[in-house]
Amino acid sequence: MDDLHRRITGWFAETARDLPWRDPDCSAWGVLVSEIMLQQTPVVRVLPVWEQWLERWPAPADLATEPAGEAVRSWGRLGYPRRALRLHAAATAIVQDHGGRVPDTYTELLALPGVGSYTAAAVAAFAYGRRETVVDTNIRRVHARLVTGTALPAPALTAAEMRLAASLLPDDGAASVRWNAAVMELGAMVCTARSPKCAACPVKDSCAWLAAGEPPPSYIPKGQAWHGTDRQVRGAVMAVLRQADTPVPPEMFHQAPADLGFAPEGVGVPLAALHRLNSAPEQLERALAGLLNDGLAEIHDGGYRLPA
Repeated sequence: MDDLHRRITGWFAETARDLPWRDPDCSAWGVLVSEIMLQQTPVVRVLPVWEQWLERWPAPADLATEPAGEAVRSWGRLGYPRRALRLHAAATAIVQDHGGRVPDTYTELLALPGVGSYTAAAVAAFAYGRRETVVDTNIRRVHARLVTGTALPAPALTAAEMRLAASLLPDDGAASVRWNAAVMELGAMVCTARSPKCAACPVKDSCAWLAAGEPPPSYIPKGQAWHGTDRQVRGAVMAVLRQADTPVPPEMFHQAPADLGFAPEGVGVPLAALHRLNSAPEQLERALAGLLNDGLAEIHDGGYRLPA
């Protein structure tokens, strides 16, 4: 165990990406924002949005004073924009219940709106140096291959995986933080889901999966469809609302800008992109209704806008 810790954390010390939320001077708020943005979103897409977000809202109180719609607008094209609403709600709770300071324990973090068990553990560990069992998709995959000899972890997190992760965690607090970060990086950069770079792995000689002859996975992960789906239409509608300064009348979603008598500029640009999808009227209505139900849009003066 000590040898695994030493080799993986040593590899991390030499090869880790220079990411701003890993900077020792990064605030706990910056770490929390990064963890929520990074859910199901690659680092390369998160970086510019995270930097703009922290420049505009360097502390929870800065965001809490703004309408929730501004958080959604600044979320840009990161996807899953409900995360922006959750961050806004978390910022509000941090101001109201914690004096504007991100709480430093797993239990308090878990009580924040939109913060799940992974995020609570990650912020407690990476922002405050707590010894917490951090288990994301990358860590699960490394554990599955290195220890259990399977190509992929189970489709959903299991109690056995949590017990394994806890058993691998170093006893020392600082060492546990380095271990969590190092295993996560190993899964992201080397022990990837597709085409793992085993030759570059610092513990390849200890890998149960390699020793077993690289058996194939027991299931094929299903990718999420995009083109032609309700998710694509929702994203196109959200692009219109982010661009709009005033409520958008319903007919603008159903008719092309040229048909309404104006050139496709300003809000007309994302409107034109929406109409190029040629989505069925009922699909567009589902998208609009879903955004209202999720709190990502609201009706004001007869039109749709981001939440106030």
